[in-house]
Amino acid sequence: MSTTIPELPLLSLSEDEQQLLSALRSDLLNQRFKLELLDAYFGGEQLIRDLGISIPPQLKGLHTVIGWPRIGVEALEQRLDLEAFRWADGSDSSELEEIAAANDLYDEASLAHLDALTYGREYVAVGSGEGDGPPLITFESPLDMTMFWDARLRMARASLRESLDGDVRLVTLDLPNQKILAAEVDGGWEVLDRDIHNLGMVPVLRMANRQRTADRTGRSEITPEVMSITDAACRRLMGIEVQSEFFGAPQRYILGASEGAFQDAEGNTKSAWETYIGRVLAMERDEDGQVPTVGQFAAHDPSGQTRIIDLYARIMATQLGLPPHMLGYTSDNPASADAIRSSEAMLVKKAERRIRRFGATHREAMRLALWFRDGEPPEKSRRIEAVWRNPATPTIAAQTDAAVKMVSAGILPADSDVVLEMAGLTEDQRQRVVAERRRSGVAASGQGLMDRLAEVGAQPQAAALPSVAEVTGGTDGLGRQ
Repeated sequence: MSTTIPELPLLSLSEDEQQLLSALRSDLLNQRFKLELLDAYFGGEQLIRDLGISIPPQLKGLHTVIGWPRIGVEALEQRLDLEAFRWADGSDSSELEEIAAANDLYDEASLAHLDALTYGREYVAVGSGEGDGPPLITFESPLDMTMFWDARLRMARASLRESLDGDVRLVTLDLPNQKILAAEVDGGWEVLDRDIHNLGMVPVLRMANRQRTADRTGRSEITPEVMSITDAACRRLMGIEVQSEFFGAPQRYILGASEGAFQDAEGNTKSAWETYIGRVLAMERDEDGQVPTVGQFAAHDPSGQTRIIDLYARIMATQLGLPPHMLGYTSDNPASADAIRSSEAMLVKKAERRIRRFGATHREAMRLALWFRDGEPPEKSRRIEAVWRNPATPTIAAQTDAAVKMVSAGILPADSDVVLEMAGLTEDQRQRVVAERRRSGVAASGQGLMDRLAEVGAQPQAAALPSVAEVTGGTDGLGRQ
């Protein structure tokens, strides 16, 4: 009696898994051309479409670049600085900082934001760390990863990441309860590993930019309008380059010259350049004693082209929400500091919206990391906060003044961390201030010190100022007598 050996699920994909993998790979390949086009505009490597009228064939290889798409994306990304994670209830957040530091999360986050703004989306994958190490959080490019999204549950149904290990193509298929690593072998897929985590969800998140209810995938900041204006400006620059080749030297004309004026002493025809710089300047009279008429055409003035490029810069500034001076356009009257801050209002608001959307993805990634570490999800009552730097550009004096007024009005205590945040201190600086307060004991007497300083400020100016020891109650402010 023959015995049938069952096919081990570890070594092969099921039929449903194969169909899902094929569908995800098809979606990844279909999107790659569009993403590579966006990447070309970001890097200034796009092919410029011209009409084939004003550019001669000899100059078809000339390539002009205007980096406005990159400037627009980077100007927005530079205002998205993720600084820290903390528990909203104020409890110790060292475990969150440990996970963030182990994954170099703050530096990696800037790369993720740049990709999300350029491509319209970025992916965040969460998994188990090596051995007893902290959970692993990685950011994945949409050039290599895609997912199927459940709009009702607002979570991924499946995701696929593709990579190359030498000449071997690898794919990572994430399903709600397992992660499958497979390699392409002889046109098929061989399973290398299955990680059964039984989370009940796909541990992959999508960081989408400019979402809409009918389009959860996200859209790039490099819109069709931005592409069109960039191409137009590049064609204008190319036109200036071509005109400089043809009209860099003033064109001259000669009327009534004999053929000998363009020949050397041996009767050989001279080149145009030799004629231009030589005999044209010293021509002989003809048999009738007449001198050939020599004239010069008006040189080309490129100012008309540059004014058109300035127009494109203003249009592009509107599309990207940037102050025009960031794109190189300046008027005759320099803008004041208040006018510059006012022109940045749209850019600041865009940054605030991105902080809200991207921050939700970062918080969910941290919750998934805690889930992998502890084997169970964190309590929903404990909310994680992502701390961002202020995307606006207020002055230090204005921030400090606002913080002092809040403390003086009794709205905030003097030793509150919120006051330090309002004053514009970074997360590292706030941690150092807290540590120094703890060492010196200033936290307990902070309000009293401010009250004494306020009393000193209220005294008449003619009165002698008290010493530091008098203000601080016999100490030098650091607890020393």
